[in-house]
Amino acid sequence: MSTITVEQVKELRDATGVSIMQCRKALEEANGDMEKATILLRKKGAEIADKKSDRSAQDGTVAIKTDGKKALVLILNCETDFVARNDDFVNLSKSILEIAWNEGEDAARTKSPELINAVVLKIGENIQLGKIEEIVGDTIGAYIHHTGKAGCVVVLKGGNTDVAKDIAMHVTAMRPRFLNTTEVNEEEKSIAMEALRKEVDESNKGDEMKAKIMEGKIASYFKDQTLSEQSFFKIPEKTVAQYAKENGAEVEKFVLYNVSL
Repeated sequence: MSTITVEQVKELRDATGVSIMQCRKALEEANGDMEKATILLRKKGAEIADKKSDRSAQDGTVAIKTDGKKALVLILNCETDFVARNDDFVNLSKSILEIAWNEGEDAARTKSPELINAVVLKIGENIQLGKIEEIVGDTIGAYIHHTGKAGCVVVLKGGNTDVAKDIAMHVTAMRPRFLNTTEVNEEEKSIAMEALRKEVDESNKGDEMKAKIMEGKIASYFKDQTLSEQSFFKIPEKTVAQYAKENGAEVEKFVLYNVSL
């Protein structure tokens, strides 16, 4: 067996980021052959990833890239918040996102296992590639919450990317369920009425007045959950729809993304 030097171990560690002990063991098994040792580490990473694949991966990060006309969203899952904030994990999400942006989702899903396995070998947690989604539109803005666990893409007709990003930030904070009140269907209204019925019934008013009270409560309830009707978080005296209109825009679509927790 060849003698493994500190320099060899350092070279392999610098190339792979794997622990010193793992690098030394791989070099010893490969008799000092750097290429073979690298292959052994990749194989070990794949084996570890396979063993951990059935473990719950409900934490992670949301990554978004946009050029103002297209947005690409990627969700990468791991087991714990500690790893979700790890630089290797965050950089992994960015690397896969770049592949998806430049080469498409199929290429990202094909190439990601090797990249994921290398990080699994270093950090010892199950990592799973989740959603990859593309959104296109006239004007697109995106925002990711500072925790990395939620993000939003907003599509505007007109306006500019700064306005779209502001509204995406609002959505991430306020979490509306609907874009406009016209999206609220009868089933949603029925569920809300059942939830509010006891409060209305206890008002000791006549049936006609109770109906008006219920109508007002339903309108208020869904106004709070409708993006266009919400008070814009930066300028509370204006609704989001008013803010968009004053900036030459109309919100066409918003999509809120969350890591599964």
